[in-house]
Amino acid sequence: MAEFRLETDRLVMRSWRDDDVDIFHAINSDPRVRKTLGPIMTRQQVIDLIAWMQDLQSTHGHCFWALETKEPQELIGWCGLIRGGENTPAFEKLEIGWRMAFAQWGKGYITEAAEKCCSWAAEHFPDEKIWAITSENNHRSRAVMERLQMKYKPALDFDHPNVDPKSDLLRHVTYVREYHHV
Repeated sequence: MAEFRLETDRLVMRSWRDDDVDIFHAINSDPRVRKTLGPIMTRQQVIDLIAWMQDLQSTHGHCFWALETKEPQELIGWCGLIRGGENTPAFEKLEIGWRMAFAQWGKGYITEAAEKCCSWAAEHFPDEKIWAITSENNHRSRAVMERLQMKYKPALDFDHPNVDPKSDLLRHVTYVREYHHV
């Protein structure tokens, strides 16, 4: 299968490669990155996560793609679309998500990549809304969702089933972006 590739002026979203493991593990080992996501990930968890993304890409034609800068060419995280997980308001819906190395925060990369994902989704899934979920206190991601013109749906707040019930990340919020066709 040909490698997936989606570009912006500064970024590339692409298929995952086996040699992405070490860099993505480093990103997922950073407590600053994991602060609103959950516990530090082991190398094996990252290997399994990348394999899952590769499987989603193969099966559905989309996933949370590897995200890299063009200059220099460097893996900095992920951004893309999956089908939302069970026991969440986004279940089986088109869910956008992102994660990025701490050193790259504040440069507008996630908004740039996510806007491109929304355009891609409008082309490939024109009749579907785009959903996003995050922990209630993930203010940076919520700000990106608002920049994407997603609307917060307070009635859909929920306790995430995959988060430790004692965690301050348990409560999650839901945002939705609707397309309006002419």
